[in-house]
Amino acid sequence: MDSWRIARCLNNLFSATKNQRVYFSNRKGLECLAPLVTTVEETPQPIPAKVKGVIPKWIKGNFLRNGPGKFEFGTDKYNHWFDGMALMHQFNIENGAVCYKSKFLQSDSYKINCEKNRIVVSEFGTLAMPDPCKNFFERFKSKFEMPRQTDNALVSYVLYEGDCYVSTETIFMHKIDPQTLETKEKVDWSKFIAVNGATAHPHYDPDGTAYNMGNSYGKNAMSENYVIFIEQPLKLNLLKIYINKIRGKGLDEGLTWEPKSNTIFHIVNKHTGQIHPVKYCTKAFLTFHQINAFEENGHIILDMCCCDDGSAIHMFNIHNLRKDGNDLDEVYDSVPKLFPRRFVLPLHISSESPNDKNLNTLSYSPATAIRKEHGILWCTYESLHDPELDEEERCCEFPQINYSRYNGKKYNFFYGCGFGHLIGDSLLKMDIEARKMKVWKEEGFFPSEPVFVPSPKAVEEDDGIILSAVVTPRQNQNTFLLVLDAKTFTELGRAEVPRQIPYGFHGMFSPS
Repeated sequence: MDSWRIARCLNNLFSATKNQRVYFSNRKGLECLAPLVTTVEETPQPIPAKVKGVIPKWIKGNFLRNGPGKFEFGTDKYNHWFDGMALMHQFNIENGAVCYKSKFLQSDSYKINCEKNRIVVSEFGTLAMPDPCKNFFERFKSKFEMPRQTDNALVSYVLYEGDCYVSTETIFMHKIDPQTLETKEKVDWSKFIAVNGATAHPHYDPDGTAYNMGNSYGKNAMSENYVIFIEQPLKLNLLKIYINKIRGKGLDEGLTWEPKSNTIFHIVNKHTGQIHPVKYCTKAFLTFHQINAFEENGHIILDMCCCDDGSAIHMFNIHNLRKDGNDLDEVYDSVPKLFPRRFVLPLHISSESPNDKNLNTLSYSPATAIRKEHGILWCTYESLHDPELDEEERCCEFPQINYSRYNGKKYNFFYGCGFGHLIGDSLLKMDIEARKMKVWKEEGFFPSEPVFVPSPKAVEEDDGIILSAVVTPRQNQNTFLLVLDAKTFTELGRAEVPRQIPYGFHGMFSPS
């Protein structure tokens, strides 16, 4: 075994016995992000981009992005980054040329807000105020009514039976035309299945079967035969939500982080629906996005980006994102950082399995799974990063893989955004086996979630390109579509667009 691997195993084993700490930072002189959380106009007619370098001609299709684009109506202003009205972006790529356009999603929330020129529908961090045209009694009564769910689908694009939808984490999503960005129809999940909401991140089998989850605040991952539901101690306090509504506070004020509770992994067989009888537990952590999950020798290997303090979700209000100078530095330094981690969950556990013994038999991972009383398996993680980097350089979010070929399978590479700021300020490629990282970074520019597109004759896992929409708060610079060689992580080309684009969330590539 290589010496670096022995050192890594020992480091993980010893660090697992230490008291868990939450990592913060101490950076100074961060660039103001206010222009990236500011309302922009849509660009409904395509405009040509200025290409520098080379965009490979085999890339043909639409690179789609989603995120907030309008942060106020009249004098009413949204409070949280997750509240802005959905603005859909399209980079059309054809024969080495690129055109850009954008359109606001014509959701019911957007249309009624525009009609009334005020915020009528509540969002995650913003409570809509009572109609000023109502009398005093009606306005008072409305404080005790539960707000209707928004259909502002600003988070991601998803595919169901070949059709393209934009989604958020409520019961609504919208079918859209990926060619024209026209809003087609609204879909209500609750008319098909008894849920109060659904995640914006379904998983897909190669045959197109989609798996998602609803109701609880959790996340899900998927291997070849199992769906793993991740129950986090970030909970909706219904009493607090009700009281905060009377006080004029948003839904986010009713989310409570309970660090004394555990994070729990629930494993469900995809083919039978049977719930695995073992309860897998670990220390409280928060995860927004999973990297991948796969099975090997009777284990599920589960990789995700995690932080040890759920208060991070409350830090991304618009007031914080628009700060500058020392105030901005203090916000960034107080946000818990996310790191890539691996858990190993042994499947073949019985009443005969020994207690207080590590049941992970995979020699290449120092992650542990120890059986405790009442059959609970207590799990500790393995860190997935370059051990030579300092902790701040290891921060990672918006992870992506070669999804079409390696989702649910053993893999070696993942891509993501480095978070040396409140939003992604670099792109990362992680070689898990070698524990080496490659980085793309350009001062003053902030890249979006990287999307992997395999080359037509791909053989190796990283044969392909990376697409990312790179934005900037600098008024004298252009937004651009970045194209990287996924193998070397070097720039092939960029397509500059003379438009200001807010920083968004998720996207996808839709081939022609």
